[in-house]
Amino acid sequence: MTATPENPLEGTPLIKPSSTDHPLYEQVVDACRTVYDPEIPVNIYDLGLIYTIEISPENDAKLIMTLTAPGCPVAGEMPGWVQDAVASVGGLRDVDVEMTFDPQWGMDMMSDEARLELGFM
Repeated sequence: MTATPENPLEGTPLIKPSSTDHPLYEQVVDACRTVYDPEIPVNIYDLGLIYTIEISPENDAKLIMTLTAPGCPVAGEMPGWVQDAVASVGGLRDVDVEMTFDPQWGMDMMSDEARLELGFM
């Protein structure tokens, strides 16, 4: 059986893994934490909107992100905010931000810090 977008193989992760072992990974995470959803007082990383941070050996960064809802008023602007923030990380050659709504964001994607800040803990 071959995996397709409509029928992924069982066990295939819904969210592509990040390059957590890359030396610039933590700096990219910190840059993402400087971007806030204007309607929610929590940064987008802890909110769970950044699904994947992939950094190539050539230091090209590709981020896959989502929004809390497809109709978010800043849907057209937020990827640019993320790109600008991450592009400020020294040593990166290129930054690409891709938007997805698959899987759909859910409150379970928030960090414990975000839940605490929003009064869910």
